Amino acid sequence: MKVSTILIVVFIFLASFTGNHLPSIAPPAEDPTPYLRTIVIDPGHGGRDHGSKGDLSKEKDIALSVAFKLGATIQANHPNIKLVYTRHYDEFITLKKRAEIANENNGDLFISIHCNAVRDHPEIKGIETYVLGIDGEISNLAKRENEVIYLEDEFESSYGVDPNTVQGRIKFGMYQNAFLDQSITLAGHIQRQVADYTGRKVRHVKQDKFVVLRLSNMPSVLVEMGFVSNKEEEEYLLSLEGQDQMAMSLYLAFRDYKNELEGFPAGY
Repeated sequence: MKVSTILIVVFIFLASFTGNHLPSIAPPAEDPTPYLRTIVIDPGHGGRDHGSKGDLSKEKDIALSVAFKLGATIQANHPNIKLVYTRHYDEFITLKKRAEIANENNGDLFISIHCNAVRDHPEIKGIETYVLGIDGEISNLAKRENEVIYLEDEFESSYGVDPNTVQGRIKFGMYQNAFLDQSITLAGHIQRQVADYTGRKVRHVKQDKFVVLRLSNMPSVLVEMGFVSNKEEEEYLLSLEGQDQMAMSLYLAFRDYKNELEGFPAGY
């Protein structure tokens, strides 16, 4: 066997291990990323904040695992993009601090990764993607995700108001999100790619008053990857295959969003 042939075989073997076992997609020859230079990946919850719980799982653990897989895939295919994680291990990070990390790093995109749960209705399943909501009432899900602020010391002095009170809803409803259209575009790509790539149930793109989205000054989405209160979805989200598929779906949605924003054809 020629030396050149041996080198090609070795390269293919090593490439199969990129992106935490996720397949690497060849990037364009030149990737100047004029619009997307810094991506902030936010693994939901952490530390004493476990998030939603299934029979065998905790939201914080699944979110962190998928976040790292997503980041590894972005980096493998777009090495010029800077990645920022709001947490790197099982630690408690306030909602305000997560947004501050994103803003201080001049993030161009904020992706918050979560799992859902409805203990009284274990039959409910499917992925949901959220963008910041301006009008209407705050949902039970947003209340639950925002409740992490109650674990913080003197949270009202940090946020100025409790976002789950009437006064808080009025204050948060007064703000306008200049990046809403872009956020909705990314959310749509996420829903489509999850459906196409995994074949799993998707629900809807929704708007709601999540504190972490409100405080992030960039296009932002919050992804609920499924319901750990549903036995089948919990098993899927705990599995290596399920986490790989979810991470790849999020990457493909990011790629489509990036291409659309920068004027490249879909799938480029």
